[in-house]
Amino acid sequence: MMSLKEHLLVRRLRERDEQAFKEAVRLYQHKVYNLVYRMVGNREEAEDVAQEVFVTVLKSIDTFRGDSKFSTWLYRIAANHTKNRMKYLGRRAYNSTSELTDATEREAQGKSDTAGFKTQIAAPDAVLEGLQMEQLVQEAIASLDEEHRVLVVLRDIESLSYEEIGAITGLNEGTVKSRLHRARMALKDYMAKRIEGD
Repeated sequence: MMSLKEHLLVRRLRERDEQAFKEAVRLYQHKVYNLVYRMVGNREEAEDVAQEVFVTVLKSIDTFRGDSKFSTWLYRIAANHTKNRMKYLGRRAYNSTSELTDATEREAQGKSDTAGFKTQIAAPDAVLEGLQMEQLVQEAIASLDEEHRVLVVLRDIESLSYEEIGAITGLNEGTVKSRLHRARMALKDYMAKRIEGD
């Protein structure tokens, strides 16, 4: 299951090698962050959860049995942390799409605060349209229940195999496929209603 590189990384992590921890963060931080962000829809929350994930990895590395890839185990931790944060935010009536709405409005007014973003935009209409579509996609994903949301993110955004998704979620492959189909249909319906409503 695990590659030699992953075996060596896990062994070094178990030895509490600081360089191994930095390497794990470097190798997986973007994927973990993207997974979390797509589920919670807020950059600050995603950064917090991603940091928690890597702290948990360091604390829990001795419990990793090695019967799956290290990355699969890491995704499982990320998915669990994200679900817990979503439950917490849900109790606080948190709006996960507000950040994207704010970003779209700033772009429309020409007030982007994105670091390194040039003041001259070649096609402002295209940028605005792209931001609006990104917002709509994020809203559609946010409209799904947790179980469907994680499947869509893992398969359609992170491009993981059904086998990997099953290992992360604890679902068998057939269940993953059927739930993913229902999730995609719900996304399609949501998008169609929103586009027709505009």
